[in-house]
Amino acid sequence: MATDLPDGATDLRVLRQDDWDQWYGNLLRAFGGGEESAEERELWRELADFDRSLGAWDGDRCVGSAGAFAFRVTVPGGASVPAAGVTMVGVAATHRRRGILTSMMRRQLDDVRAWGEPLAVLTASEPAIYGRFGYAPATFGLSAEIDTGRVRLSVPDGTDAVRLRYEQPADALDVCESVYARTVLSRAGMPARQPGWERVGLLDSEHERGGASPLQCVVAERDGEPTGYARFRVKLEWTDTGHNGQVVLQDLAALDPATDAALWRFLFGIDLTTSLKVRGRPVDEAWQHQVSDIRRCRLQVRDSLHLRLVDVGAALEARTYQAPVDVVFEVEDAFCPWNSGRWRLTGDTKGASCARTTDAADLALSVRELGAVYLGGVSLASLAGAGRVREIRRGALAEASVGFGALVAPWLPHGF
Repeated sequence: MATDLPDGATDLRVLRQDDWDQWYGNLLRAFGGGEESAEERELWRELADFDRSLGAWDGDRCVGSAGAFAFRVTVPGGASVPAAGVTMVGVAATHRRRGILTSMMRRQLDDVRAWGEPLAVLTASEPAIYGRFGYAPATFGLSAEIDTGRVRLSVPDGTDAVRLRYEQPADALDVCESVYARTVLSRAGMPARQPGWERVGLLDSEHERGGASPLQCVVAERDGEPTGYARFRVKLEWTDTGHNGQVVLQDLAALDPATDAALWRFLFGIDLTTSLKVRGRPVDEAWQHQVSDIRRCRLQVRDSLHLRLVDVGAALEARTYQAPVDVVFEVEDAFCPWNSGRWRLTGDTKGASCARTTDAADLALSVRELGAVYLGGVSLASLAGAGRVREIRRGALAEASVGFGALVAPWLPHGF
């Protein structure tokens, strides 16, 4: 099916196999036309779902792209919920401000609704772009540059019982994936790994390394069973006073606190290095409470996963709530008007129901605020303080804020 577009683009249509190279080329150009290996290009072609990808065309030229992976994302309570992983969105610089992006977002969200997926998620190159389509930051990532020459790590009992061994990343892939699969349900925001996605973590082109070593891997074991892994690179540097190398962490997962501590202790102590650089880790990760000097870790937090409720009722029913809630939301959603109106949410730690109602509203907000708080990483009370949530029934804000919270911070472990 083709859709007419305004001002210069003749149609919007589902991606065809023969159009991939031009479609993907438009995307690369929109992101600056940077380097990419043949391996990366082929992997993204294999992972792309052509039936879920859109292209905007001006005659025979592709001027816009948008895709949507079929994901399942963990939500509070441990359910794995269908979600459209919005990706590969780009508009040619020659065709900006013509409504092409809006048209693609409109068609895509209509499609997501038709596919029966209550959530849409993305990582934003520019966060300001997607708010007008109902997306809001729902998870955050912690980055740090730790001075391991000065900072020491205090580890819990049992850490010394964990054994580490070097493995080639490709050889350890099955072990690492088995560990990841066991961690997915422990944090909201984590996507279950679909077939083929395990290969993304092994991409190791020269431009990815940034002057560091090829990808390295250690696997953790306790009592002969794998309990964690870390994938990283080492960037050696020498000065007049000696070594000044850096460890660059790519990925780390652990099944228990002792394994987690053992992996971090290993990364802190790699020979010829004096710093450890990490990016996009959980904001509540335990090592922050084990370091001797948090100031020398140079912490920084930034937005990560942006989330949109495509079907308010189905989405709110899919998760649980850490305290009982019985609240009526007055929801505003101009871009997806089927969500607008009043919804009564009743739920607790065992489950929830959410349905249309004519009862008086307790809280008024837009679908963006619901997306922000959905995974438990943002507080309704903090959004109310910013003027983005209005309390109508006294006490409803506190009730809903506690209910929507989470014991551990939601987290997106990798981009897409």
